[in-house]
Amino acid sequence: MNFRPLLLLAACGVCASLPAFALPSFTEVKAAYVPSDAWLLSRDGRELQSLRIDHRVRRLPWTPLADVSPALVRAVIVSEDKRFFEHDGVDWRAIGSAAWSNFWGRRTRGASTLTMQLAGLIDEDNRRRGRRSVFEKLSQAAFALRLEASWSKLQIVEAYLNLVAFRGELQGVGAMSRGLFGKWPNGLEEREAALAAALLRSPNAAAALVARRACNLLKETQRGGECEGLGALATAALSGAQQVSADAPGVAPHLARKLLSEAGQKLKSSLDADLQRMAVQSLRRHLSALARQNAQDGAVVALDNRSGEVLAWVGSSGDLSDAAEVDGVVGLRQAGSTLKPFLYALAFETRHLTPASLIEDAPLTLDTGNGLYAPQNYEPDYRGWVSARMALAGSLNVPAVKTLVRVGTDPFHQRLRRAGFDSLTESADWYGYSLALGSADVSLLMLANGYRSLANGGRWSPLRVTLGSQPINCRQDGCAGAFSGTAHAVFSPAAAFLVADILSDRSARAGTFGLESWLATPYWAAAKTGTSKDMRDNWCIGFSSRYTVAVWVGNASGDPMHEVSGVSGAAPVWREVMDWLHRGDPATGRPRQGSREPAAPAGVVRAKLRFDPPREPPRREWFVAGTETNIVRAAVRRGLARISYPADGTVIALDPDIPPPLQRLPLRLSSGGESGWRWRMDGRSIGRATAPLTWLPRPGRHRLSVEDGAGREADAVSFEVRALKGR
Repeated sequence: MNFRPLLLLAACGVCASLPAFALPSFTEVKAAYVPSDAWLLSRDGRELQSLRIDHRVRRLPWTPLADVSPALVRAVIVSEDKRFFEHDGVDWRAIGSAAWSNFWGRRTRGASTLTMQLAGLIDEDNRRRGRRSVFEKLSQAAFALRLEASWSKLQIVEAYLNLVAFRGELQGVGAMSRGLFGKWPNGLEEREAALAAALLRSPNAAAALVARRACNLLKETQRGGECEGLGALATAALSGAQQVSADAPGVAPHLARKLLSEAGQKLKSSLDADLQRMAVQSLRRHLSALARQNAQDGAVVALDNRSGEVLAWVGSSGDLSDAAEVDGVVGLRQAGSTLKPFLYALAFETRHLTPASLIEDAPLTLDTGNGLYAPQNYEPDYRGWVSARMALAGSLNVPAVKTLVRVGTDPFHQRLRRAGFDSLTESADWYGYSLALGSADVSLLMLANGYRSLANGGRWSPLRVTLGSQPINCRQDGCAGAFSGTAHAVFSPAAAFLVADILSDRSARAGTFGLESWLATPYWAAAKTGTSKDMRDNWCIGFSSRYTVAVWVGNASGDPMHEVSGVSGAAPVWREVMDWLHRGDPATGRPRQGSREPAAPAGVVRAKLRFDPPREPPRREWFVAGTETNIVRAAVRRGLARISYPADGTVIALDPDIPPPLQRLPLRLSSGGESGWRWRMDGRSIGRATAPLTWLPRPGRHRLSVEDGAGREADAVSFEVRALKGR
């Protein structure tokens, strides 16, 4: 019995009853296809990292038919639609046969063609409802007829292979091939193709059933001899052992997680693809060499000084680490000596010091009010009187603490916050004098941009990591403030210049690092290393006239390293990245970048200098205008004594339940006063400053000062005493 006229008439009737809508073109369907991944691209459009966004279904990018194995195309057509190239979208013969079998109660497989199945895949509304009624089947047939009238057969096959679900979450030929067989679709051989095609009838069938169906397919194509071992192959393929990943290098996973948010997204970043790969390789190579010294983690950031664009963002050492997911670029760690340049910049700007000022590098004990603080140098010796230039370049700890005593913890804390260190959420008193030695937790990103401000004449500005307006999910902890805010001055151009000049002075740092070290570049560059307590972190941050590079090496777990300092751990990676940026590459057309010593800004002068006695060789030294001198004599100790308690601005509340004699206020200096030094309260002498002294507080505002034997005021603070009402 010929059912075609009746079914065709029914299909036409269904077509007439369907609401009018535009049939999508092949191009439109392909454009609407959304992979489950998103891609982070380099500044020139190369793929750096893929990241899965949609976890409901696994789709890889659309696979052209030319990239699909002919064996798979053949197996799918044999399995699903043998007369695909003969019918016009509906296989009338198969429909008639199915109807006749159903009439006699015999169970048979449906007669849907590839085109009809594709119609169901495209028509999402009907696909959600399922196709069970006669009307819905006729609707699908009508849709298939229209598809065949406007699409080519090859387009239909290509779209079907990309939209059909094969097994579990695997949708499309790309995800199926990668997920089941660990290869791309063009590499599928006959047995693999048969297994894939067999899944279409029942995507979640057991391996034995899939293998049996695949064997039948092979027999239909005269390849029955390849059925041997098919069961084992099916079991291995369907075990879920293969990882489905897009074909991206995978060199920027941490940044990808901060930028990518939509499936199918392809976002251009500011990263340089070649630099990113090189930085990853350099970090991994040097960490491999440090493995025996218990160093397994690290991070690298490279910035363009002028634009603030991030050129490299390496968050970890990958599989060398036990915590590869932790992003070392934004992780908060103790800063070590890396904050010293900002301290000296503040001292130069406020004229507490010049690069020629002498500071005594000798054992020091400070009374903090909560106990004694005794800073130690990295090396177990002291150098006596040294200039600020030598102290900063050689990273001496005691002179740095004495410098903080001079400038005050509050001003330094405020200046660090202004320099982008938003992680310093506690008060200056909470950090105390150890802030000079990097007791605060900061991130590599914050340090990099802080040093970039020194390279830019003391001016801070936010960073950029995309070439468009895409926001970055990086606003807390080590990212706080790095990508937002308005440009502003942190230090004067003169102070920034003096610090940069010192950090680039090979001779000045020779006492600590030697004349030849990883920091001694053949081009102008200013650099500083740092090591935190117990060698838990080491850093190297530096800048040339064009770039700033920052490197951290340590352990994400916080475990200490063994005999790894900033110059041996982070500095080699810093040097390799910095060299790569400057040497250029004729093969790729990357130009060579020079780096010249910056010109002195207005307000900076240079003068001949000698020391009496000659503690350091004569030299030509830079000064903030007005502070220059031609001769420096050893400073006297009293210049370092400051009032440590009460601090300026302190508010003291008297408790009415405590007898007044028990509420006497201790007056303290940061270091011992010399003979003849006296305390003055509100202008009246109240005792000698060479011995411990307490004062019976009175309600009101007070001014406490300390003066030397000649009556000169050495320091002064203002504070307030408040009387509480009795309870």
